[in-house]
Amino acid sequence: MKMNEKMKKIILLAVFGLIGANLFASEQPDHSIWDRFLKKYVTTSGKVNYKGMKPKMDTLDSYLTELRDHAPASDWSRNAKKAYYINAYNAYCIKFVLTKYPVKSVNDISFSGKEIWDFKMAKLGSKTYTLRQIENDILRKMGDARIHFAINCASYSCPKLMNSAFTEENVSSKMSKMARIFINDPKKNVITENKIKISKIFEWYKEDFIKGDKGLIDYLNKYSKVKISPKAKIEYLPYNWSLNE
Repeated sequence: MKMNEKMKKIILLAVFGLIGANLFASEQPDHSIWDRFLKKYVTTSGKVNYKGMKPKMDTLDSYLTELRDHAPASDWSRNAKKAYYINAYNAYCIKFVLTKYPVKSVNDISFSGKEIWDFKMAKLGSKTYTLRQIENDILRKMGDARIHFAINCASYSCPKLMNSAFTEENVSSKMSKMARIFINDPKKNVITENKIKISKIFEWYKEDFIKGDKGLIDYLNKYSKVKISPKAKIEYLPYNWSLNE
């Protein structure tokens, strides 16, 4: 049976449409550069070898160039965007530290009189951001409180820096893993049934952990090994800004 001309045109248009979509789909950065860098200089417990990293800043810079040249586009998935901005935050935070290293704390670092959170250096596509903008104006607006366990502020009291990169495929499972690790880490949170002493992250960003009629304790109980009473007393621990090395 011969195919009529109209049907041939429809098929050809569909084929060329698929080819065009593949040709013009926005390419993602090569996160493997960052992955190898982290595996070499960050331990599984999250300790960072800044001294070892310092002579290899060109490798870090090559990844930052990847991020600059492959910014998120409308055809990226939500998870691809999350992975991109989490990696960008963590990579630029390390860049800030290495630029001034050796230092004892991120609080000892400033650029043109500005703290590292408020100095515009993160070049992503055609825009330049501060770390605070990446966190508050991009990541937090995605409505996923797990990002607070994935981004790392180069300090002891932060959730640990993962020694592998986030990707579109693993970002959700890794964020959940990081939430469980951080919440159950007795050095970061002291949790009992009727009293909890928890990180100031949960105070600073409390609104992110509360959804509808679900409060902060409900959120913690999603990941805590100890079941916390809804009436548990809450205290917040001092934040240690010493470098995570």
